[in-house]
Amino acid sequence: MSKTKTTVTITVNGDVYRLGVGNSAGDISPADTLAETLRERLLLTGTKISCDDGACGCCTVILNGKAVPSCTILTVECDGADIQTIEGLQNPRTGELDEVQQAFVDHSAFQCGYCTPGIIMASEALLQENPHPDEEEIKEALAGNYCRCISHYQVLEAVKQAAERRK
Repeated sequence: MSKTKTTVTITVNGDVYRLGVGNSAGDISPADTLAETLRERLLLTGTKISCDDGACGCCTVILNGKAVPSCTILTVECDGADIQTIEGLQNPRTGELDEVQQAFVDHSAFQCGYCTPGIIMASEALLQENPHPDEEEIKEALAGNYCRCISHYQVLEAVKQAAERRK
């Protein structure tokens, strides 16, 4: 018989959180997704929940260096993980946006903004792995992100600009 995990420790945007797992006040449920924990427990509401099925990319975060839809991962599966959310991109000392965020502003690569955090996080993961992607690599990296509002041309230009600024 396997022992049920009673705590989960995750690092989010550099801060370590030790979360109780169970049914007591303040605990996370074993059925809570990472998206739910980020939004409801840690109050990091930049991660959006839309389809809640991993199809739209709105809830994308960087988990151990990879862009993932956080609505498809249980928090209990993330014990020991390093997680970066949209809130973790801004420089904490100066308040300045990082290159990807600023490029999205410069190119007006958003409208309603609901899907934008997920697109930015997918772009950030791409640039961490491949600092100089070509247009096809950008399109492939963002294929899991869905937006009804914007022209993806502005998004492509924003990611290209961010890559150029990081050179």
